[in-house]
Amino acid sequence: MCRRWIKIHSQFVFEVPRFFQPRARFVHDSKVQPNMASKKIQGFVKILIDTGVITDDQVVDAESLAKQTGKPVANTLVQLGYATEEEVMRALAKHNRMEYIDLNQIEIPEMVIELMPEAVARENTVLPLSESDGGLKVLMSEPGDVDTVEKLRFILNRDVTVALATRSSITLAINRMYGQVEGESADSILQEFTDTAIDFTETVDDGGGGEGGDGDESSAPIVRLVQLMITEAVQLRASDIHVEPFEDRVRIRYRIDGVLHERDRLPKRQLGAIISRIKILSSIDIAEKRRPQDGRIKVNVGEKELDLRVSIIPTSMGQSAVLRLLDKDNIRIGVRQLGFSEEMYRTFNNLIRRPNGIILVTGPTGSGKTTTLYAALNGLNRPDRKIITAEDPVEYYLPGINQVEVKHRIGLDFARIIRSMLRQAPNVILVGEMRDAETVSMGIQASLTGHLVFSTLHTNDAPTAVTRMIDMGVPGYLVASSVVAILAQRLVRTICPKCRARHTPSEAQIREAGLTPEQVKGATFMRGKGCNSCQKSGFRGRVGIYEMLIVDSKIREMIFANAPAQEIRAYAMSAGMTTLYQDGINKVTKGFTTFDEVYRVAKRTEQDV
Repeated sequence: MCRRWIKIHSQFVFEVPRFFQPRARFVHDSKVQPNMASKKIQGFVKILIDTGVITDDQVVDAESLAKQTGKPVANTLVQLGYATEEEVMRALAKHNRMEYIDLNQIEIPEMVIELMPEAVARENTVLPLSESDGGLKVLMSEPGDVDTVEKLRFILNRDVTVALATRSSITLAINRMYGQVEGESADSILQEFTDTAIDFTETVDDGGGGEGGDGDESSAPIVRLVQLMITEAVQLRASDIHVEPFEDRVRIRYRIDGVLHERDRLPKRQLGAIISRIKILSSIDIAEKRRPQDGRIKVNVGEKELDLRVSIIPTSMGQSAVLRLLDKDNIRIGVRQLGFSEEMYRTFNNLIRRPNGIILVTGPTGSGKTTTLYAALNGLNRPDRKIITAEDPVEYYLPGINQVEVKHRIGLDFARIIRSMLRQAPNVILVGEMRDAETVSMGIQASLTGHLVFSTLHTNDAPTAVTRMIDMGVPGYLVASSVVAILAQRLVRTICPKCRARHTPSEAQIREAGLTPEQVKGATFMRGKGCNSCQKSGFRGRVGIYEMLIVDSKIREMIFANAPAQEIRAYAMSAGMTTLYQDGINKVTKGFTTFDEVYRVAKRTEQDV
């Protein structure tokens, strides 16, 4: 008999030969039986269609994306926003005749949690649910993962049965139950490092500071600290990690749904080690401490492959670092998922299929401009079109699209890239940002020679973009003849779908919002109570609010006459333009967000009546 030794949790144990291991009670294993897996997928999709959750067209979209990405159809349905993770999992459970558990509705006893080591739970994304007659019922998110069930039976030496729950809820429950992420009483994932007196600087020099170590680099405390910081940020859906030095401490903050949350306060002595480790990962010179530095890190967290853009600047208290998490899944969305109203969706769809002209997207940093532009490019990305982008830097790599990165140190700026890309005979051009007169002029020339040009500007609203381009020194007649539409946008947090409940706003709130009795009568006001899924905030995810200015003949005349932005805005509103504030209030009345969220990013003006 062939015998092998395997290492589990730092202990060498004898591996039972596969033919002696107990078989699972179900046989849905896509690796072993691809034909059966295909039938299973069709089965749960049919349940979703029959219950009205998704449509046939949405299934076609999901299957197309699944073929491109190699991911299961269940994942792509959730990714595209056609169904929630819970709806998909309930359908899978019903089709496989398995029990579905909503972890927000139950409390698992601590004595049951102790039956499974934390490392086993995290490594396999499983959670013990209950014990009966010496057997253990566990929660999983894959109905046909036979290998994991067999591994659990072997490790735990128990009979294992399976119930289903969503992967995100299992991950959150693991963090909460094992006391590392969620809840007010839970210890921080960084607590074991905060409370110790380890000399981190020496640890980095010995184990994490060089590439030629003894091979046990992953066991160095500072290496684990930075890795856990990144892992936690991904689990909490953070977009940025901020490492900020102060006189007596180091503050760790995560930006979640556009809002910063303080996560930890570390001793000041740990700053040098943390910054050094981040620099090593991003291939930045660790000896340079006086100048700002930029780098990139590629990491794998679970099944996700992430790019981290690193920015380090010197401050009076030491070096400060910001790590921006770029998840490729976030930009694989269509225009439908951006949050447009039905009328604005149809208008935008028609605009991006024009043969030429400039379409501008405006808004401050972090308002979702890149996501909107990439969604438009995804809709246009077909074999019969050539698309070239000029970006600073390239944040996400899109298959089928030629992307060029600005490199100022060698003189490769936006204007030079545009001049060169026109010789490549593209149909569609994306310019990351209209920063100066030369870039704007080149973009206008590209649009006038038969190209569709997308770009961004940093302005507060859509009409101001016109005067901004003229202020850069571009003649008004060129702006009027090339720009076809300007889209201003902001992002507001959406109410958590798990804990949303009806809400009746006060008379003062309704009066302040400027709502009419008719609007109030047909409105559905909601707010989040706060649950584990949204970290007690009441919000989960974000949606855009938009202001779309269509440049018609009247607005062209006003641009020729150098009319001020206020006059252009007044005419556009009289012609039917919905402002940022109005679009935000419309989303409040439909139960997507709250008044305070809209007020946070958009202000009511005298014309918003």
